Amino acid sequence: MSFAAYPSLKDTPVLVTGGATGIGADIVAAFAEQGARVAFLDIQTEAGEALAAKTGASFAHADITDIPALQTAIADLAARTGPFRVLINNAANDQRQNLSDINPDAWDISQNINLRAQFFAAQAVRPGMAEAGGGAIINVSSIVWRLAGGDMIPYATAKAGVLGLTKSLATALGDENIRVNAIEPGAIFTPRQRALWYPTEEAVNALVSQQLLKRPMDGGEIARMALFLASDDARMITRQSFIVDAGLL
Repeated sequence: MSFAAYPSLKDTPVLVTGGATGIGADIVAAFAEQGARVAFLDIQTEAGEALAAKTGASFAHADITDIPALQTAIADLAARTGPFRVLINNAANDQRQNLSDINPDAWDISQNINLRAQFFAAQAVRPGMAEAGGGAIINVSSIVWRLAGGDMIPYATAKAGVLGLTKSLATALGDENIRVNAIEPGAIFTPRQRALWYPTEEAVNALVSQQLLKRPMDGGEIARMALFLASDDARMITRQSFIVDAGLL
């Protein structure tokens, strides 16, 4: 199959959070293939360094729940690439938990990873983005909150909050020509997902059978939507959320 190329992304400084593995790694690779100046941060140093060597992207280790460390990493990466014109808030953790096992610490950890860090990353890139004439922020949510997954209450709550954050940021930043949109992935069969939640082909096929389009999805599907939303082709799209789930019922 062949996919679109976006000339407007060439040499564009792009930041991806949680970019070392999974969907994030596919996003990093996709933007690098477009000729963007890609930077990414992640807590997984070994995987991050390996991906940086493979793609030519810049990598920084950062724990996104440590806001000062997150801000420092973003500033250091921007010094290498130039002010970011695109931010992909991808970092997440979809931990499963029984309702009775959720304590305040577990709740806060999920919100800090899946929601709070998205705001502070956007806040950190905003000055440079505005000074450069605008840009695009893409927040990765999930369809889980729409499906009301009972074993993912903190995660689903945070991912629903991402849509509120997206709409609020789009309103606040529109005058600075900064567009803010969200992507809601469906079942993306990353290596982590397969290892933890879908360890057999039977488990994968059972979920795929609930999709209208009967084939497993990988992170490339999300990366291609991110490319479009970051490009000039989407220059008049903001405050929207796009579901990429193969029609999961």
